[in-house]
Amino acid sequence: MKKLAIYGKGGIGKSTLCCNVSAILAKKGMRVMQIGCDPKADSTALLHGGQRIPTVLGLTREKGSALALTDAVCETASGVICVEAGGPVPGLGCAGRGIINALEWLERMGAYETYRPDLVLYDVLGDVVCGGFAMPMRKGYADSVFVLTSGEKMSCYAAANICMAAQQFRSRGYAQLGGLILNRRGTPGEDAAVQTLADDFDTTVLAALDRAPEFAEAEARGLTVAEAFPDSQAAQQLAVIADVLLRSGGGTT
Repeated sequence: MKKLAIYGKGGIGKSTLCCNVSAILAKKGMRVMQIGCDPKADSTALLHGGQRIPTVLGLTREKGSALALTDAVCETASGVICVEAGGPVPGLGCAGRGIINALEWLERMGAYETYRPDLVLYDVLGDVVCGGFAMPMRKGYADSVFVLTSGEKMSCYAAANICMAAQQFRSRGYAQLGGLILNRRGTPGEDAAVQTLADDFDTTVLAALDRAPEFAEAEARGLTVAEAFPDSQAAQQLAVIADVLLRSGGGTT
């Protein structure tokens, strides 16, 4: 089982990337589990026709100790196993702590043994890397960390913080930094900016994704690009990224 965490600042396209990668690999026969680690709880929406699924934290508040795996784990028709950690009631509680609670609950309930995925994808908000949001990097949850970034200043700033955290944890035997993925936004010098970032952390830019109208059009239809426009250049680039992630990630298939 490979366990990979995709990090990046809010709005950079992590969930879109994860949903497309999950759909592509599921179509190839892999059993994929995608776990949303963002209090917005919209990581897996594109895999459910644009609809959000119940969250672990929300269900915990509702059901307490009666919460079962089948309440919080939703499998799509294509075979992707989806979980949303969720977040606290707005204004109350810590979103990072919520992620810790959700991941510990999944482990305690034997989710990985029950569903036996070939690949686990953690979709993680990376604007801040506090203990909760860093949880997928720690204690064996993820084998490798990949950072999605554009060449924009704030995106690179967030990516640098994530890379720094990954390097800190690697020295303790946790997840390794697997590399960067460039999500192009059409800003001047973005390829060079992201390459400089990669050089600063002794890692590589594994792949790049160009802006394309297919992303917005597919999202409006509640579909992934891989499903809505399988022959597009965007779908081809996403397929390359899926393959790169599998080859670059740690763990075993």
